[in-house]
Amino acid sequence: MTRIHLSIIGRLAAGFVLLGLAAVAAQAPDVSLPPSVELPAELARVLRDYEAAWTRRDAAALARLFTEDGYVMANGGPPVKGRAAIEKHYTGAGGALFLRAFAYANEGSIGYLLGGFTGAQGATDAGKFTLTLRKGGDGRWLIVSDMDSPNRRPQAR
Repeated sequence: MTRIHLSIIGRLAAGFVLLGLAAVAAQAPDVSLPPSVELPAELARVLRDYEAAWTRRDAAALARLFTEDGYVMANGGPPVKGRAAIEKHYTGAGGALFLRAFAYANEGSIGYLLGGFTGAQGATDAGKFTLTLRKGGDGRWLIVSDMDSPNRRPQAR
């Protein structure tokens, strides 16, 4: 009887370990991230300017990267529209930021960037973003909309 009892306990313990590992794996970021692509200089400038302003915690500089009627599609909040509202939204935000692109396209005065972000250079992406772009009359690309999300799934409550 003791042998059977230990065998059942052993199986149950192994099952719980496997369930625990499956739960951890479900929350871990996918390591099969798309490779980076090289951007044309005028599109790469958008990412480098964004990184610089975010790192300096410069909300005004961040807002100037957007069109006058641009949007931040805030994660977990309502859309933020217009440079003044974007500046207010970003006030106090910032820190180390490294952006990379894994896809882009542009035709005429419209374009987009898809990419990943992290807080440490060379680290695995902590999240992903999409930037919709419009080229201004001066030839400079500006952000029409910015949406990002973390790579981790929210934990069940």
